[in-house]
Amino acid sequence: MRLHLVRHGRPSVDLDRPAHEWVLDPAGYDDVWALRDRLPRRAAWYCSPEPRATETAQLLTDDGVGILDGLREHVRDSTVWIEDLEGAVRDAFARPEVPVRDGWEPLALCRDRVVAAVEPILAAHAAADVVLVGHGTAWTVLAAVLTGTEPDLDRWARLTLPDVLVLDLP
Repeated sequence: MRLHLVRHGRPSVDLDRPAHEWVLDPAGYDDVWALRDRLPRRAAWYCSPEPRATETAQLLTDDGVGILDGLREHVRDSTVWIEDLEGAVRDAFARPEVPVRDGWEPLALCRDRVVAAVEPILAAHAAADVVLVGHGTAWTVLAAVLTGTEPDLDRWARLTLPDVLVLDLP
């Protein structure tokens, strides 16, 4: 089984709204369409309910896509722009049991939510490819759990908008 973890396309940043409300930037649609050739033609598709994820999924497939609340990104309910987002996310990974910034959920809650959403998907589609469209931080914690490794924060930092991470699972 191959699990394809797609990070959403480039959002239209609106600093008056929390990131989970951002939509895709139409100027980045070509980048999303370019991923189509890197994804399986036949797969089970699921995505986060956040607009930038659902819009990315709509650009990537004509097939049905299940939208699951459990695939949301690490909740960051703040409109305060963080200059060092990478540092803040690394801090969240270092201290997953606590909210490291105002309005942020503990990263452990994100991990538990995403894993709980994905485990039944993988069980139901054990003989098929699965494509999940969502978010970099959520996919980083999920990949760590599924592979039994530490979260790869350097890989997280290299993820582009959009991007795809492929895991070969037993």
